[in-house]
Amino acid sequence: MANLAVERRGGMHTRPAVTGDAEAMSAVLRAIIAAYGRERPSDPDFVLATYITHPDRVACTVALDDAGTILGFQSLRRARPGDPYGTPEGWGSIGTHVAPHAGRMGVGTALFAVTRQAASEAGIGRIDAAIRDDNPMGLAYYEARGFRTHRTENGVVHKVYNVSEG
Repeated sequence: MANLAVERRGGMHTRPAVTGDAEAMSAVLRAIIAAYGRERPSDPDFVLATYITHPDRVACTVALDDAGTILGFQSLRRARPGDPYGTPEGWGSIGTHVAPHAGRMGVGTALFAVTRQAASEAGIGRIDAAIRDDNPMGLAYYEARGFRTHRTENGVVHKVYNVSEG
């Protein structure tokens, strides 16, 4: 698991997520649900199990403002056989969640810089992002990072990022 140092960018910084972040990360997910109507699990136990303490975690990074408020987070896991998103074994599987009020502030860019470094250090050559086809902001975010569509199925667009080419 990568344990990358705190990185500062303007009025924001990033650091590895810790168990004490679960409630605030859960609040980010609930704000996304409220703003965009995408129902999904969002309670602190889900956040802990899915992002912070998942056994295949490579990195889970939070972005915070100067007051310490979590603006968003990004998770990278190594895909294993039977991955729930259909990500090929050995690839990375990424998830990005930015609070609606923090959009267009560079949160996603800052998070992906850390995630890309963690993937490289972990020997992950490709990262898969599974985005619902009715999520134009998510699709645009990953496209802007250099992810390209490699398959679409059941309303989900899978975009791949080649770490060595990034």
